[in-house]
Amino acid sequence: MFANPSLVTRIALGKAIGCAVGLVAFIALPAFLPDSSWLIRWGILLWYTTFGGIIGMAGVLTWHPVLHLPMPWWVRAPLLGAWLNFVLTFFAYATMERMLVATFGAGSFLASPWWFTLEGALIGLLIGYIATRLGGEGPATVANRGPVDAG
Repeated sequence: MFANPSLVTRIALGKAIGCAVGLVAFIALPAFLPDSSWLIRWGILLWYTTFGGIIGMAGVLTWHPVLHLPMPWWVRAPLLGAWLNFVLTFFAYATMERMLVATFGAGSFLASPWWFTLEGALIGLLIGYIATRLGGEGPATVANRGPVDAG
C-alpha cells in the first residue's frame, strides 16, 4: 500500500491523523471547558478530520504557481494548518477564549485564542510529515490511478 505514491493514501492518512487529534480534543474538552456543548465537541472532531484531509490533498502541489517557488511539505503543511486554525479562531473565538481563560487564568499571555494558529501549524507539520513519508507527494501521487471506466 505504501510502495507507490498515492493521493488516496495521503488523504486517508491525513484524515486518520486529524480524526485522532479531533477525538483527543472531543474527549478532553470537558476537562478544559466543563460547560462545553456537544455541538462544539463534534465540530472540533469533524474540523480536524477535514483539516487532515485538506493537508493530505495539498500534497499534490509542490510548486507555487504564482510565486514560482518550490513548496516542500515542511512549508506547505504547517502553513495550511496555521491558516485553517486561524480561520477557525474567527468562527469560535469566544468559546476558545473561555476555554483558555479557564485553563490558564485571565490575563495570562497563553489565554489568547490566537495560539490555536500555532497549534494548527504543529498538527499540520505532523500530518504533512506522515502523509508525505507514507503516501508520497507531487504529481506522482495522481499518476498511479487505476483504469477509468468509460461506461
